[in-house]
Amino acid sequence: MKKIFLTAIAVLGFTFANAQTTGFTKGDTFISGAFNIGSEKTGDAKSSGFEIEPSVGYFVSENIALGGKLGFGSVKVGDNKANSFTAGAFGRYYFTPASQFSVYGQAGLDFTNSKSGDFKTNEYGVNVGLGLSYFLSNHFAIEATWAGLGYSVNNNGGHGADKTNSFGIGTDLRNVSFGVVYKFK
Repeated sequence: MKKIFLTAIAVLGFTFANAQTTGFTKGDTFISGAFNIGSEKTGDAKSSGFEIEPSVGYFVSENIALGGKLGFGSVKVGDNKANSFTAGAFGRYYFTPASQFSVYGQAGLDFTNSKSGDFKTNEYGVNVGLGLSYFLSNHFAIEATWAGLGYSVNNNGGHGADKTNSFGIGTDLRNVSFGVVYKFK
């Protein structure tokens, strides 16, 4: 009985000590991002593409992180190829940043330039969303985002073309995005 009691105290002590070192604090930096690759073939029609979009954030206070992202993507459909470049900035507010589990709100601005042959487009976007992070260790966390509100304007190549304005809101729990975050001091 004494061994069980001492083991339980040791496990609780380790859990408490571990909980004290996880989460985010002022001065922490984290990296995350996205990577997608895919291809599709229907009959003789083929398409393939990839996207890479790393992001980095820095905690300017106990609850607020500011960050940026850069991305590049390429899509090939048949003989047509399109490349895109994305740059963005975001701010996050963490409701319980020093704990192992935290909910956050995020607001961001994005700019995407796409080019296919001589055809170029520019798109500007604003988005707001909700997410959560859960620390698996002192440095690694998993994140999930599920709710969002967004607005974007695409110039569709300019030169007199009508602009496309897009607005969307959603809380589709069937379409949750998951990611991994690495935190370093």
